Amino acid sequence: MTRTLLEGGNTMTVVPQAAGRFQIGKVLSDTFAVTGRNVGLWVGLALIFSAVPGIILQLLILQPLSGGLTDPQAAADPALMLANPWVPALGGLISFVLALLLQSALIRATIEDLSGKRPVMGDCISTAISVLLPALGIAILVGLGVMVGLTLLIVPGIILFLRWCVAVPVLVQERQGVLASMGRSAALTQGNRWALFGLFLIVVIILIVAQFIVGLVVALFGGMLALILGLVVQSILSTIFSTATAVSYVSLREAKEGTSVQELAQIFA
Repeated sequence: MTRTLLEGGNTMTVVPQAAGRFQIGKVLSDTFAVTGRNVGLWVGLALIFSAVPGIILQLLILQPLSGGLTDPQAAADPALMLANPWVPALGGLISFVLALLLQSALIRATIEDLSGKRPVMGDCISTAISVLLPALGIAILVGLGVMVGLTLLIVPGIILFLRWCVAVPVLVQERQGVLASMGRSAALTQGNRWALFGLFLIVVIILIVAQFIVGLVVALFGGMLALILGLVVQSILSTIFSTATAVSYVSLREAKEGTSVQELAQIFA
């Protein structure tokens, strides 16, 4: 049986071949391989969408909330927070939107790399901007669903996250709508959610250990320099999770639809 999908605005017909397996080791290997091949682009995107805006927001928020910038570790003044509630709210909203842009740009870059192309920063950024609104819709719906699920003994929330974890890659590459992308993600992840749980658990542990080690080193600098270096490193490390998500999407398509990397290169052309 053949299936018709919408890929990058074009209709394509997928002919299923022999199904493969979703392999955690291969996904991890491909994640770090893609990152290594594009380290300059990854650092650039992390600086543009995360580190630099994060530093600016910190500088703008620290002054009204802690009474100055001389001590980055100063505790926020509750009275000042109540007097200026819009400051942290606006900062959180901007950070959320920028995080979505970074995720979408990295997903585009990762899929381009895996399909045999050389990802270009301009294309990645323009793609991220073009899908921002539906990506925002997916993030809100997934966030609400996971939050409700977590209140129900945690496990349902984890299951919902794994069900919809590749919805944004589907949106970026296949350009389906919000609900259609979430439905496609549910179909792709079915039967592989425990493997995905293991994958993301390993990635999170790696990131926690890396951030802890870097944090110890950065703390030696002290003051504002430590804050800036910490934000830069944290931003760069955060790209690993988005890369792993994009690689998982490609691997799930290989496993579910029997397509090889070479065939994916033709599909993504």
